[in-house]
Amino acid sequence: MKDLKTAKYLRAPEEYGSVCPAFRKQFRLEKPILRAVLTVTAIGLYEAELNGKRVGAFELAPGWTNYKKRLQVQEYDVSAMLKERNVLTLTLGEGWACGRIGWSAGQGGFFPRPAVIALLTLTFEDGTEETVPTDESWECGKTPILFSGIYDGETFDARVAPDFTDAPLIADYPKDIFIPQEGEEIREKGTVTAKKVFTTPKGETVLDFGQEFTGRLSITPHGKAGDVCRLVHFEVLDKDGNVYLENLRSAKQTVTYLCSGEEGETYHPHFSFQGFRFVKVESWPGEVKTEDFTGTVLCSDIRRTGTFLCSDPDVNRLYQNVIWGQLSNFVDVPTDCPQRDERLGWTGDAQVFCRTAALNFDVRKFFTKWLNDMASEQLPDGGIPAVIPDALHGNGRCSSGWADSATIVPWQMYQVYGDKSFLARQFDTMKGWVDYIRAQSDRETIWNTGHHYADWLALDHPTDQKGATDHGLIATAYFSYSVKLLVAAGQILGKDVSYYEELWYRIKRDFNETYRPNGQFVTPTQTAHALALHFGLVDDTKECAASLVRLIRENGTALNTGFLGTSVLMETLTENGYPDVAYDLLLRHEFPSWLFSVDMGATTIWEHWDGIRPDGGMWSAAMNSFNHYAYGAVASWMYSCAAGIRADENAPGFTHFYLNPIPDPRLSFVQATFETDSGTIASAWKTEGDEITFDFTVPEEKTATVILGTETFKVNPGTYRFVRKASDILAAR
Repeated sequence: MKDLKTAKYLRAPEEYGSVCPAFRKQFRLEKPILRAVLTVTAIGLYEAELNGKRVGAFELAPGWTNYKKRLQVQEYDVSAMLKERNVLTLTLGEGWACGRIGWSAGQGGFFPRPAVIALLTLTFEDGTEETVPTDESWECGKTPILFSGIYDGETFDARVAPDFTDAPLIADYPKDIFIPQEGEEIREKGTVTAKKVFTTPKGETVLDFGQEFTGRLSITPHGKAGDVCRLVHFEVLDKDGNVYLENLRSAKQTVTYLCSGEEGETYHPHFSFQGFRFVKVESWPGEVKTEDFTGTVLCSDIRRTGTFLCSDPDVNRLYQNVIWGQLSNFVDVPTDCPQRDERLGWTGDAQVFCRTAALNFDVRKFFTKWLNDMASEQLPDGGIPAVIPDALHGNGRCSSGWADSATIVPWQMYQVYGDKSFLARQFDTMKGWVDYIRAQSDRETIWNTGHHYADWLALDHPTDQKGATDHGLIATAYFSYSVKLLVAAGQILGKDVSYYEELWYRIKRDFNETYRPNGQFVTPTQTAHALALHFGLVDDTKECAASLVRLIRENGTALNTGFLGTSVLMETLTENGYPDVAYDLLLRHEFPSWLFSVDMGATTIWEHWDGIRPDGGMWSAAMNSFNHYAYGAVASWMYSCAAGIRADENAPGFTHFYLNPIPDPRLSFVQATFETDSGTIASAWKTEGDEITFDFTVPEEKTATVILGTETFKVNPGTYRFVRKASDILAAR
């Protein structure tokens, strides 16, 4: 990374207001160039152009970090873009750093005004070097972008051209925060075409893209100079088929474009993105035609690694909803939702979904950056904010199940990818978090104090959105799990964690005395049972698992769990001998269930089990996202249990793994793949009559243990087919 500290931060004069500024430098090459590198970043968002051509493909650069401590710097080789006479232009937006972030006053706002800093390094063929830094010699001008914000959209007047008659101001912003690019760049990740135009019962003109996604519209208007195009992005129609905007809360998600009148003009927003399936066309010159609108998906440049397919088209749609939910919310940080006035890196959502995320896509760089931001945000007492980066400035921090992402996410990344550096980098953060809980806990073992989101949005309490499970029970259960992971990480890294080993046994003892006296939970909920079983806190596992199944059956063979309980429920049932019950939950169509939302037309994962109720009414206007990925954690079960690609915790990175598919007679086939660094793991089964055919692929440098009913045997790299009696396999489940 070039020494960007020799350059200066440029910002616009105060009178620019909400207009996005651009900064220009004209220069001439006096001799042949060998190489040219542009080093650039911004407190805000930037786009760079050299001689009228876009530099790089990074959208919404430089991304979202804890700007007070960490600012990613990008480098671009621009050698081929140079001419004898050159113009370098940097356009600047507020973005996450300076714009409105959060739903109330005092949130967001890392810095008061955006600023950009850059250095162009020119290396000539004669071996000499010259630099072009941002400084007072640059020119400043207003752009056609009259306003651009993360939540509210963008206003663009195509009749405006920057005149560059102003001098830039120099911003006294820190330079000791620069870091090389860590995460994946945000990129254009495909297009979604408008499927139809229709008129609602209220007379509103609406575009339907058929799929909810995160990104922006590219438009081709055919208007006169000054004609207005105004587009409002939203997720769902109301029960009567009209535009529904209430769940956006204060986010406007509105793009306004004033035409230039020139033939062939096109436009897309520059420093804003929207989460949407539908677009209300409030103003448009002439007839609204689908071919004039193209949706572009924006997402971190994560690479697809997992696939799943089965005989049930509704389950396949559910899986695709999980994929779209991840694409929609992995925009530099793992956000909760992409549409309303929130879009924050909630730690709880991230930890329940991180394993699924790593099976679907390669998220190593993505989570490396986010975990480093977490480490930088950790408080002196070891506490972890509820969102990373901490745009809420400490509000709601240190909740169990949320802040436990400090231990869970690095552990899951290590398990999937076998990379110890996740543990090495995060060990101090893990330990700091565990020590924070110790300091809050009664007898150092029972965490019954503080603020917790608990089993967020569980259905087992009529009025409390945190669910019916005792908050201290959940907090102590997660405490035990974080201690267990800290011990495991310490042993791998060769650290003395003997004290924490002993602490875990004390937590388990006191957990049972406090929250499960006489073998009965103080709050006998599905979540209490699932967490205690999954985290190894009960010895009478058969009785506890049977009790969990009884609760599910008494609830009409339906779950009533929230974010935390749901994330472990399916695997807990399967691990304890009840895969049939897990399949019952997966294949259920009635509310509450995953397939209920599919039947209601969902194309992403909902925040609430009943985001849209059976009668078509909405759960709530205050908090009702239709693009939340937390409940999409079920896809991990699809890979590991339905398809049977199951990791071996003692052989991280799938060096050794299990092929243990669990068929169900309600499906005729299941197939899944997972791409590792040394090749693709594949597992498939299909039923024909009383025969099940299993097909497996073990890539190079891997070994697997195959489990088929009561049979267990090891296999080396290769492709395998086994045929067994379906009755024998199903009887052994």
